[in-house]
Amino acid sequence: MSRLIKKPIPVPNGVQVEIKENIIKVKGPKGELSQEYLPYVKIEQKEDGIWVTPNEEMVRRQSDRRKLAMFSGTYWALVRNMIIGVTQGYQKELEIKGVGYRAQLQGKKLVLNLGYAHPVEIEPPEGITIEVPNPTSIIVKGIDKYLVGQVAANIRRWREPIVYSGKGIRYKGEYVRTKVGKKV
Repeated sequence: MSRLIKKPIPVPNGVQVEIKENIIKVKGPKGELSQEYLPYVKIEQKEDGIWVTPNEEMVRRQSDRRKLAMFSGTYWALVRNMIIGVTQGYQKELEIKGVGYRAQLQGKKLVLNLGYAHPVEIEPPEGITIEVPNPTSIIVKGIDKYLVGQVAANIRRWREPIVYSGKGIRYKGEYVRTKVGKKV
């Protein structure tokens, strides 16, 4: 059984949680998030926080209990991430390495010069803000942890680090192990 479901998710002051049928909505100072959940779990709000428990009505045989516990742990983490997102927010930092590689903002659009014949333009989805403090670093911010990570991964995918030279876009602090090139 998942150990996470044995304790409640604390709800800080200023955060409102609304649970209706199979949708949970979380409102906070930074925004609002909603998540649909499967009938395998029960999400209840009590005085000490939000409890995510397996729905025992869905157990048909003994082997279903493990599946329900897995779903409960997953939804526990999703709800906790929603609460953290609407209170603190999430951010991913990327850095660009390479001669001539740079980033800049044109309005809300991110423009990357990555050695292609054309500049790469990336329009951030709603709820995501992109900052470029200097031409070799990018910061992706938002309240949805999944969306922030996905946008950062999409930016990184335009020029992943090359293992021979180390050039490309990488997460801040990411270690790229370089290989030895051809020897003459």
